Amino acid sequence: MTILIDPPQVPWRGRMWSHLASDVSYEELHEFAARLGVPERGFDGDHYDVPAEAYDDLVAAGAVPVRSRELVERLVRAGLRRRKMPGRKMPGRKSVGPRP
Repeated sequence: MTILIDPPQVPWRGRMWSHLASDVSYEELHEFAARLGVPERGFDGDHYDVPAEAYDDLVAAGAVPVRSRELVERLVRAGLRRRKMPGRKMPGRKSVGPRP
């Protein structure tokens, strides 16, 4: 099992957020998230958005802390990276239209 978590550094709605992902499978990610009570609504295509206050508990449960760049690189290498849907706003960013 390789569940990854990056530092809580994305501001959104007055909180800081981390990304929780798996470089093995979505099934592994969903099972880990469900076991730890991460809400399904936090799933964002290839990762869960999790608040900073959950970070320590997720690491204690086995999530491996990595830099944000490493998390994305590992998802890409595993073939699990999914691009954002056109027109979907990312936390802390203005929508500028569909991605090319």
